[in-house]
Amino acid sequence: MVEGVFSAAPFDALHAQPRLSDVPRSAADLLHALGAMKPGAYVALVIAVSVACQWIAWRLRVPSILLLLIVGFGIGQVVRAENVLGHQILFDGVGILVGVILFEGSMGLRLQQVRGLGRPVRRLPSVTVLIGGALITTSAWLLGFDIRVALLIGAILVVTGPTVINPILRSLRPTRRVASLLRWEAVVVDPIGAVLALLVFQAVTAGEAEAAVTSVITALVKTVVIAVVIAGVVGVTLEALMRRRAIPDFLHGVVFLAAAVGALELSDVLQPQSGLLTVTLLGIYLGNRPKLRLEQVAEFSEHLQVLFVGALFIVLAGRVTPAQLVDVLPTALMFLAALVIVVRPASVLIGLAGAKVTRRERILLVGMAPRGVVAAAVTSIFALGFGQASTALSAQAGQAAGHDRDALLARSQDLAMLADQAAKMVPLVFVVIVCTVALYGIGVNRLAERLGLASANPQGVLFAGVHSWVVDAAVLLRAMGIPVLLVARNSATLAPARRAGLATVTANILSEFAVKDLDVSGLGYFIACTPEDEVNATAARQFARVFGEANTYQLRRDGYATGTEVERRDIARHLSARFAFAPWVSRAEMAERVASGMTVSRVDLAPEFTLDDFYARYGDDAVVMFVMRGAGTIEVVNGSTKMPTDSGALIALVRIPSDVTPIVAGIAPARTSSYPEGGAASR
Repeated sequence: MVEGVFSAAPFDALHAQPRLSDVPRSAADLLHALGAMKPGAYVALVIAVSVACQWIAWRLRVPSILLLLIVGFGIGQVVRAENVLGHQILFDGVGILVGVILFEGSMGLRLQQVRGLGRPVRRLPSVTVLIGGALITTSAWLLGFDIRVALLIGAILVVTGPTVINPILRSLRPTRRVASLLRWEAVVVDPIGAVLALLVFQAVTAGEAEAAVTSVITALVKTVVIAVVIAGVVGVTLEALMRRRAIPDFLHGVVFLAAAVGALELSDVLQPQSGLLTVTLLGIYLGNRPKLRLEQVAEFSEHLQVLFVGALFIVLAGRVTPAQLVDVLPTALMFLAALVIVVRPASVLIGLAGAKVTRRERILLVGMAPRGVVAAAVTSIFALGFGQASTALSAQAGQAAGHDRDALLARSQDLAMLADQAAKMVPLVFVVIVCTVALYGIGVNRLAERLGLASANPQGVLFAGVHSWVVDAAVLLRAMGIPVLLVARNSATLAPARRAGLATVTANILSEFAVKDLDVSGLGYFIACTPEDEVNATAARQFARVFGEANTYQLRRDGYATGTEVERRDIARHLSARFAFAPWVSRAEMAERVASGMTVSRVDLAPEFTLDDFYARYGDDAVVMFVMRGAGTIEVVNGSTKMPTDSGALIALVRIPSDVTPIVAGIAPARTSSYPEGGAASR
């Protein structure tokens, strides 16, 4: 980490605190209390606000980072982090948080994805970065920045980053291929951008061309060598300890966190800005070692990442003042237009020319380039660095004489001019971050849906296990516009589903492929209905990480009974999922009902055929599976579902009375099952 991420200079002069006389007394007291906040209270405030913002964003289905930036900007006008925590503590803390975020993101990258994705994933962090950096540099130069500052801006703003990509992907859930491309680009490009910025800064401050070339080459070699060596040593050590069971389970997360932080700090001590590359390489190495079980580490790191991202954006946004924004707004908007309209489309289209990427994937990649926390942090670092370099040269000139003194003064004045321009980078990058997050984060939802590559509100259903009623339900769901996917271990079991034109995958639902590589784009619910209750429970808990506990179900376990002592001796609640359907039924009970002549059908509710009419007609043995409340919106029915009374549609297992036609009953003609019951009963 380079010193000065959150140093107050050169922006303190522009920051004006509210005058107490301008506000009501009660508000004045509140502002005074906030301005005099103690470190512990400030940290608690940042944590509480970051969590609240992310929860509100989840409820509103908007990018959380956008809300974090806006709220953080407001808080920063009242209380500034460096005034409360001190520059050094804040600086060190932010550097560590950024490193942990990159470490967590890199552990999720799979090298086998590189082989599967091929040329596109290799070009995005290489050719595309170079093209994007060149175009950004040109745009900044055309807008009046000195070419040296423009080069720095080009290096900084090529990054996207997991801090902005992951929250968007979490709500968007695109195809596995698109998600992998975006994650690889975000994680790998972050340290590349930081290293490129360091090289540019080294070249600018080195002075003469020969010295600049030498400085750049030396810095690059040192950065790469130090990052590779430290990442390799730490990674091999952790792997050996894990294989020997030398680390107890309850310490897995904290040991890996400590190792990552230690590697980060050691790298930065040996070579500034090499730490981000180190933790990225370390995460990729550990995440791809065979037979290493890192589930606890991944879960621990994921929770920290969510918390850290929120805190970082609140603190960084508070570094910008309204005066700075007004000063750079016209330039920032023109620069933003160049980034969105020219830079990103050109870099993706040229960089991926000849690669095996579909037209729809190219369009989505063009429309997905938000900037994140590394861009903001690195900008502050080097904006301040020019001023510090100028001051140091001025001091040297005061002790020199003759020609040397004149040369040092000239270089000092030149760097001071660059420092004035670089000071505008901080608010400019802030505007770019806010606008790109808003533009891409909100607009990409509709774009991805129109391209058929993702869904902002996925409604599809993933069934684990196959039976005749599963196929019938899946056919009806598909007819209603709901995506479905059936997964079973035996290919023969899936034959009826394939004949019905349904999407199927042959795999054990608990396999490495199903857990990590199954494409769940467009799917929002999981229902485990294999013959083994324990498999259902385990699969449901595993896929709860993907779909959320509220959208993950299993069939009722055989022999399930209520009662305090009985439940205590049954499968623990935290190892089981919610039971699907109303009433709760086991797989065996569903099979018995099907064998007795009951069929899966769609029932449309209306004022003339209400929910009460439904139960009066079909009795209590009817099993309601799904409810559709509106076009393209379904809900898995369970014991707590609030059922519609006279509108919407039900998918239910019912017994059609012989004296009632489907039209009178409001039932669409049920599909006749042609499966051998014995074969359909297997997974």
